[in-house]
Amino acid sequence: MTITPPKDINIVPFVNVDNMMKLILDVGIENFLRELAGFVEDDFRRWELFDKAARVASHSTEGVIELMPTSDGDVYGFKYVNGHPKNTREGLQTVTGFGVLSRVDTGYPVLFSEMTILTALRTAATSAVVAKYLAPKDAGCMAIIGNGAQSEFQAMAFKALLGVDKLRLFDIDPEATEKCSRNLAGKGFDIVCCTSAEEAVEGAEIITTVTADKQCATILTDNMVGAGVHINAVGGDCPGKTELHRDILLRSDIFVEYPPQTRIEGEIQQLAADHPVTEIWQVISGAADGRRDARQVTLFDSVGFATEDFSALRYVRSKLPGTPYFDNLDMLADPDDPRDLFGMVLRAAKAA
Repeated sequence: MTITPPKDINIVPFVNVDNMMKLILDVGIENFLRELAGFVEDDFRRWELFDKAARVASHSTEGVIELMPTSDGDVYGFKYVNGHPKNTREGLQTVTGFGVLSRVDTGYPVLFSEMTILTALRTAATSAVVAKYLAPKDAGCMAIIGNGAQSEFQAMAFKALLGVDKLRLFDIDPEATEKCSRNLAGKGFDIVCCTSAEEAVEGAEIITTVTADKQCATILTDNMVGAGVHINAVGGDCPGKTELHRDILLRSDIFVEYPPQTRIEGEIQQLAADHPVTEIWQVISGAADGRRDARQVTLFDSVGFATEDFSALRYVRSKLPGTPYFDNLDMLADPDDPRDLFGMVLRAAKAA
């Protein structure tokens, strides 16, 4: 049965995991990524309208729990997300999340949604949007180093937006590479499973690093990155967690989402606080150059920013009318007299 979004503002649409998967499959994964990317790109063009702040993070020895808030003045959104690399050893997800959109004028929520799957989609869509401006023209081959939960989404996004159809896969766990290759079979890719990161980058015009370990790692060394390559560095996303050797950064043109956050969490935490970077919204809006020539090494130091989650929630909300892919939650108290919340409780007791 088709459900229409409620007219009662006290009822909030909720997209659970099952409905998110059904919505994605109904829209089609590649089409979902293309449409979501459009929302991400549009919101980067509106960058100056948004409230911006580095995410609020609570770090522990095991991982991190974060809140990522923003607002465009009309709608407020936030995501709750964790990052616990050790979780996979316990059969749990490394990253989980949920998100909320609310009206600024009343403060009332208008959407609750799962964001474990949606975060993977928005991260991949953002990577591909940025690569439209930074990757070599007509790039068709991408290396993916780190073949965990995010890898297939990255591959599908780059195929949907840029036409990338050749993949070179590597993970220190061969079973992860086999899993990624199996999941992408029949999706229009020519896939090579590699036995080292050095082998994976051979002939790749785009290198995506998307590893999960919470440490300063060297996934790419300087001699592995040739002229003209675009690096999509996704895995380094918190203090003390990096993937690239510092020398790569020193010869790359570096593009970031929000410098105050990226300097704390991204690859550029290895560099001086005044090292020059370009904000990607400036490239998308035409205020700054992206790729200038064929030999330029470009680096997207991706850590994820709240506007991207806002875009993803905004996109999902736009797809719900006329579908059955949400539930209505009675989330907000609605006393007859807004000043008489206690009386509402008493009436419930009488009705029981």
